[in-house]
Amino acid sequence: MEKDFAIIEQDESGNVVASYGQTIAEAAATKKETSTLAQRLIAVFLPAGFPAFSSSIASLLTSRAVLEDCVGRIATILFAYKLGPALEAECKMYRFMADIFNDSAMLLDCLSPKLPQTARIAILCLSGSLRALCGVAGGASKASLSVHFAKTGNVGELNAKDSSQETVISLLGMLAGSFVVSHISSGLSTWIVLVFLLGTHLATNYKAVRCVAMNTMNRQRTNILFTEFIYSKPGPISILSPKEVAKKERVLEKDGLLRHRGREVGFAEIGVPFSTLLKAMEEDASVSGKSQSEDAKIGRIRDLVETFKDENHILYPVSEPSKMHRFPTIYISLKTGATSRDQIKAWMHALFVACLFTNRGSTFTFQISAYKHEEVMEIISKSCTVLSSLFSKTINWESFQEKGWDLDTAHIETRSGYRISFVSKEELEKMDPDSGSTTPGSITIETVASEAAYLEVKKVV
Repeated sequence: MEKDFAIIEQDESGNVVASYGQTIAEAAATKKETSTLAQRLIAVFLPAGFPAFSSSIASLLTSRAVLEDCVGRIATILFAYKLGPALEAECKMYRFMADIFNDSAMLLDCLSPKLPQTARIAILCLSGSLRALCGVAGGASKASLSVHFAKTGNVGELNAKDSSQETVISLLGMLAGSFVVSHISSGLSTWIVLVFLLGTHLATNYKAVRCVAMNTMNRQRTNILFTEFIYSKPGPISILSPKEVAKKERVLEKDGLLRHRGREVGFAEIGVPFSTLLKAMEEDASVSGKSQSEDAKIGRIRDLVETFKDENHILYPVSEPSKMHRFPTIYISLKTGATSRDQIKAWMHALFVACLFTNRGSTFTFQISAYKHEEVMEIISKSCTVLSSLFSKTINWESFQEKGWDLDTAHIETRSGYRISFVSKEELEKMDPDSGSTTPGSITIETVASEAAYLEVKKVV
């Protein structure tokens, strides 16, 4: 007696491609093809197992690639927004950081196959972000360095020749890579060679960046210049040249750090709103138990404004909790019309004040509340007088230009800052018609990026 049965033939996707008879005899003699002519033609161009097998892989790869690309693009936008103005001022640091970002991305890509799927996706997204940061930092810093090296304005020619050099180096790298790969057979040797090559790459680029002597004054170079001539031995004032400063310059430096001959003495923030200074003064007064009456507040503001009446900046030292109170943090507000030279002078003044407070206080902690308001203002006033006398009698800006410094390019302020101006009652009412109760001497604050000033703080001075 024959037993009825059927044989179904499926492809890798699970699709039925043939069925064999309902009985043993039919199974041996009959084959019914279920695939159509169109399916046979499509099979010529699509991989085995399409769509189920291939589409699942494609979906996985596509979703991972899209996620990695989205994370990289978001990182590019955030990085450019956060550090855009600082890329030109700190082009040496970010040029080297671009290499670190790129090499770190390579290491993460090599590590990803050994990780679980969830961690692998996170690592690949991180490597994509680092590669995006490399593109932003490398492109911006390279543009700044190209302008620096183009002594006769031939930026286009310089970039073209630089591209030619990169092409030659890439070809040599491919040849060397082909030779190295043919002699590497184990995972351990691969990692050893990879780490060695990446270390060599970073070391050579670090040396190359150290050799660049920029002629513009950023924060770190201003620190080096100021401490060198303000605390030099008796005799003619010594102003270092860009090449001499480059030998003392650090490639990686903390943002806003004030150094005196290599020693940390404080931090500074330039271009802050005047409200930040007022808040710092109020907190100082509340902690130290100073009078909080309106007249006392106005008196402290009057003292501060009067001290800087002939300067294009105003500064005040505070104890910043995030800096663990080790050093003072100097807040600097710039007045409307402050030039690049005014920014340099303001940063020098902040360094001078930080040195005075650090030398007077403990080497472990700094508390501005430990000083009376009169003592703080005395230190600020004396430093302001000394600095003004130094620039008017001993040295001048031409002395810096003779050494090769470019004073017309502002590289001190690395963020979009604010400006303050002192206006009369009539002028203030024109700017803000609703403010009819203010008196002459009100302070207005405006952003550098905005075309029209907007009223942020109104304090009677």
